[in-house]
Amino acid sequence: MPNTSRNFTVNGMKAVTEREIRASFVNCTKGEAKRLAVPRDLADRPWDDLDFFGWQDPAAPDRAYLVAEDGEGFVGIALRRAAPSAAGYVRRSMCSFCLTTHVGGGVSLMTARKAGKSGQQGNSVGAYMCTDLACSLYLRGKKDAGPGARFHESLTLDMQVERTLSNLTGFLDKVRA
Repeated sequence: MPNTSRNFTVNGMKAVTEREIRASFVNCTKGEAKRLAVPRDLADRPWDDLDFFGWQDPAAPDRAYLVAEDGEGFVGIALRRAAPSAAGYVRRSMCSFCLTTHVGGGVSLMTARKAGKSGQQGNSVGAYMCTDLACSLYLRGKKDAGPGARFHESLTLDMQVERTLSNLTGFLDKVRA
């Protein structure tokens, strides 16, 4: 049964090092984690404004990675972005983590191979996420997704962050289950 009682931080995350990132992955081999593209500008990231750290692989646009802090350290997952729809119309989609809406390709279906034996058998889970994985910055108004992207809510920022982290925790628990 998934553990939904993880304690993710609400006031930004601790700055994470490349070594911690590579050691955190739960759904890929150590060799895959060693070879994945980690951003070189870790020291310049706005850690106080990030509830989790997500990035796309610049050499492979269908690959993305996410690292979150929990009470036990860091947990990282490798993601695959589904190919964008070839539909000739513009539609608005909502991120299932932060509830920001985007037009066009701003939200993507991201899938993660499950951890352990289940993942080795080809099982995966997916969720619709902000394609750039910048949920934390959208919540705080540090990044703009365009007109109407964030609904006016009566929830405080802390409550919105808690909801986002709860949604993220649910996804991570499915990956680890």
